[in-house]
Amino acid sequence: MGQQQLQQLSQELQELEEQINALEGEVESLRQEKTEIDEATEALETLESGSTVQVPLGGGAYLRATVEDIDEAIVELGANYAAEFEQDGAVDALENKKELVDEQISDLNDEVTELEAESQQLEQQAQQMQQQAMQQQMQQMGQGQGQPDADE
Repeated sequence: MGQQQLQQLSQELQELEEQINALEGEVESLRQEKTEIDEATEALETLESGSTVQVPLGGGAYLRATVEDIDEAIVELGANYAAEFEQDGAVDALENKKELVDEQISDLNDEVTELEAESQQLEQQAQQMQQQAMQQQMQQMGQGQGQPDADE
């Protein structure tokens, strides 16, 4: 029975570890998104109408372009929606987006902390069970020795 419980704990620990890794991957993606938001915000704050920029086309290809009107910035809002903003409005929209990303990161980090605490509890439980099993084996070995044979 003890071995079965240990295997079950081991499986639960493995599942928790997978969940933690998945959440940490999400946090990393959100941090990347936050970096991109910061870069876009900085660009919007420093660019002016008539500035020349490199526009990514995908696949590592870029095109030089001239900003005709900095007050026609399009910002993705989420859920496949985007809106056109003046320069300051676009910066505000990006800052709001960044705050949402920060909240998501915080929530995911809280979840990771909870799962790690749960994982530690299970690890302690597994160690206690292993120690008990070892003690039982030692007791059984001790009982088997120390007793004289009936032939003597």
